[in-house]
Amino acid sequence: MNAQLKADPAALIAAGRRALEIEGRAIAALVPRLDAAFARACSICLECHGRVIVSGMGKSGLVGRKIAATLASTGTPAFFLHPAEGVHGDIGMVARGDVVLALSNSGETDEMLAILPPLKRLGVPIVLLTGHPKSTLARQSEVVLDVSVSEEACPINLAPTSSTTAALAMGDALAMVLLDLRGLRAEDYAALHPRGTLGWRALFRVGDLMHTGDAMPAVTETAALAEAVQEMTRKGLGMTIVVGADGRLVGIITDGDLRRLHMRGGSFDTLLAGEAATRGPRTIGADDLAAKALEIMEGKITSLIVVDESQRPRGVIHLHDILRAKII
Repeated sequence: MNAQLKADPAALIAAGRRALEIEGRAIAALVPRLDAAFARACSICLECHGRVIVSGMGKSGLVGRKIAATLASTGTPAFFLHPAEGVHGDIGMVARGDVVLALSNSGETDEMLAILPPLKRLGVPIVLLTGHPKSTLARQSEVVLDVSVSEEACPINLAPTSSTTAALAMGDALAMVLLDLRGLRAEDYAALHPRGTLGWRALFRVGDLMHTGDAMPAVTETAALAEAVQEMTRKGLGMTIVVGADGRLVGIITDGDLRRLHMRGGSFDTLLAGEAATRGPRTIGADDLAAKALEIMEGKITSLIVVDESQRPRGVIHLHDILRAKII
């Protein structure tokens, strides 16, 4: 064990930072390499009538499993094929119309080379992520994506670290472009994640949770402030919408507004709702995600007015409605 690292917290932090900086540079170096080959890889996967078969050995295989999972969860049918199992029968999972996304840093991995002949017989196109674009696997692939790194984050430059991070990042880039090309919507993503917070957050829209009709607190701007207070009390949301004669949003009155008015010595008997209202309140649309409403609130406000395109109030969504739906 390195005695200096064991004894010196500063040295531990420096070593960790070094690893992160090296891996960060490895990812940054990929950006200028995205060229026609990357575009071609995206097109091949998009036009695939079957599935994207991801394959790799060792650490590359572990990265490949994650890439396959990301593709499958974002609208591109995909699964992982272990190359060693492939030469013992699992190659039967691959069919004409599929695409193989292969990972091999060296481009000379024996197990990957062993599954080449059956893949070639099927006429399956191969997209290769490799650190050696002139390798044997590269010469047999339709598209080669260069994910080479100048150094590993490993202090002895041996353990796959920067190279696996670069391959994973390239796989994510490919998956995100395909997601965009397929026009995946939030509700589509939720359908692929029926359990868990990610799907749950993408499932509910503001219109599903908002208070409407008689449950929506609202007064006209010419109503007495006392009437606005009564409306707030009846509806129990700690606020009321204030609208004009045309039904469009004028402002909002909240419990906080009333407290501040009292502290200033304002008269509740003579003021109208429109005079006490805060103008230009934050609003949201009924078709927006409830998660977006939560982001707008940001711990500063507890209610949002839901408006249509003409700025006419359609309802109110309260922070408690979102929390009860477990959108956190």
